[in-house]
Amino acid sequence: MIEGISHVTFVVKNLDKTTELFKEIFEAKEVYYSGDKKHSLFKERFFIIGNQWIAVMEDDNIINRTYHHLAFKISASDVDSYLDKIIALNLELKPPRERVSGEGYSIYFYDYDNNLYELHTETLEKRLRAYKKADN
Repeated sequence: MIEGISHVTFVVKNLDKTTELFKEIFEAKEVYYSGDKKHSLFKERFFIIGNQWIAVMEDDNIINRTYHHLAFKISASDVDSYLDKIIALNLELKPPRERVSGEGYSIYFYDYDNNLYELHTETLEKRLRAYKKADN
């Protein structure tokens, strides 16, 4: 039986640059750095963001951009603060998609390796209510 998500892994070109991004935007706590050791396929760092384990591995083989993304929940009152951080790190903002009224607001941005992140202001429950209302 599935108990939940164990971890999410991102592959990046530069572990140090991504570490700065994770700590600045996501307030990530770094809990492991492999250094030059390779216990896995590549050098890696582990972070805790919220209560979620996030793994980051360093490799030059980066794929093109897609809509695959990881979304973090934020408070609506923090939107401007996060936008300021993203701009300060010179990251590319992606225009938000059209939304059903009431489902919340999202900031989409790419990291240095074409990974897409979303900072979203609402919950699954609120989104489902908004979709149900729109469908009726």
